[in-house]
Amino acid sequence: MPLPGGRQHSTKSALVMLVCAAMADAACAQGSLPKKGDRELGQYLSSQCTTCHQITGQSTGGIPPIIAMPDDQFVALMLSYKEKHRENEAMQAVANRLALDEIEALAAYFGSLPHQPKVQ
Repeated sequence: MPLPGGRQHSTKSALVMLVCAAMADAACAQGSLPKKGDRELGQYLSSQCTTCHQITGQSTGGIPPIIAMPDDQFVALMLSYKEKHRENEAMQAVANRLALDEIEALAAYFGSLPHQPKVQ
C-alpha cells in the first residue's frame, strides 16, 4: 500500500514490530529485562569517571559532581554527549566508547552514592 511520498507500507514489517514490542513488554513484566543498570558493572567501570569527577561529590576545577544523580538524568546527560548535543571533547570521547547498558550501569552506581557534606 503506497504512503505519501511514494513510500511503501509493509503490513508484515508493521506486524513484526508489534510482536517485538509485545514480547519486550511481556519480558519486562516477568522481570527478565533489567529495569535499572547493573550497579556492580557501574562500579567496575567507574574508575575512568573518577579520574576527573570526585567520588566525594564535590565540584573541583569546574568539573561537576556526578553522584546521587537520578539514573534517567545521568543517562540523558551521557547520551547528549554521545550524540554530540553537548560540547565537551573529553566527555564526548568517553560517552562515545560506552554502550547504553554501560551508561545505565554507571548511572545506577553513581546514583546509589549518597551526597556527602561539603568539606570546608
